[in-house]
Amino acid sequence: MSHGALPAELAFLYQQRRKEIEARLREFMRVEEDRWFYELCFCLCTPQSSAVHASRVQEQLEAIDFYRNGQDILHILRDPSCYIRFHNTKHRRIHKARDNWLKIKEKITDSSIHQRLIRDSLAQCVDGIGVKEASHFLRNIGRRHLAIIDRHLLTNLVRCGVYEQVPSISTSRRYHEVEEAFDQYCQAIGIDMDEVDLLFWCAQTGHILK
Repeated sequence: MSHGALPAELAFLYQQRRKEIEARLREFMRVEEDRWFYELCFCLCTPQSSAVHASRVQEQLEAIDFYRNGQDILHILRDPSCYIRFHNTKHRRIHKARDNWLKIKEKITDSSIHQRLIRDSLAQCVDGIGVKEASHFLRNIGRRHLAIIDRHLLTNLVRCGVYEQVPSISTSRRYHEVEEAFDQYCQAIGIDMDEVDLLFWCAQTGHILK
């Protein structure tokens, strides 16, 4: 297989789901600033919990106007319908993010800094997210050209011949190296990396979530 093309089954899936993928990316770009905090809450909930449950938590936090009121939300994180693992820790982290939100938002809106540098800064200053979750958060508020390197993406990079086996991303340096390899592959096949990211997720799960 040439690095100038997707594997046949992924190329077929891309043609089938391309419009949905493009529409989802446009949705991210339309997320209003007053909802950015809740997108961060979503990303604080996702590690070792399902994206579906994290999305339900986000919806409930918005419904109770959590950012304005700052009430206890542990019962939401414990609810079986949207259960979040390590809910006590994540409860503290969500409240801490609320307390620090204005400073966090300043970093996001600094137009003089490249998106990847903003991402790395968020990974350092927001308790509970690393480079992957910071990338996920920024993508969900419409920022582009950031890799969300999880098992779905790594598995498909092997499938596409970028790596012979699943690479380690145990350090931020390795994360950046894999991100760059993914970026180069996307340039070679002529498809935006944000689209390929959602394509890989769809290939593994059947869904185009956030």
